[in-house]
Amino acid sequence: MAGGSPRGDEGKKKARIEIIPLIDVIFFLLATFVLFTLSLAKIQSVPVQLPVPDVSNTPPDPDMVTLEVSDAGAYFWNREPITAAEIEPRLHTYKTSVANPRVLVAGDNRAHFGPTVFALDQIRKEGIEQVSIETRVRDPGK
Repeated sequence: MAGGSPRGDEGKKKARIEIIPLIDVIFFLLATFVLFTLSLAKIQSVPVQLPVPDVSNTPPDPDMVTLEVSDAGAYFWNREPITAAEIEPRLHTYKTSVANPRVLVAGDNRAHFGPTVFALDQIRKEGIEQVSIETRVRDPGK
């Protein structure tokens, strides 16, 4: 058959699948799924009132004594330098003069364990029961 179509098989185009629009549709479905999933998660919380720190360097109670220990083993009684031998008599005088004695033990961030325990032992020997230990870092005597 010589009289067939003038083009023959040359004019037929092969069917192709275009991948670019397919990728766009997949990303659209993925984004829709993610947003829908996030809208299902309900975040529940409990209202909490956090404490506000007191940044003043003065003791909160005028009857409270601050006993500080430095990294060199020096002691400070309300920012006044004292020796280790002066701790016991001062604690005794303080306990007899105040109805409700309270002691705040503060230490330098490089203070050794021994001098701090010595100060705590002296407080315990005097029978002072209200003892606080400061956890923030500050320079001793200041």
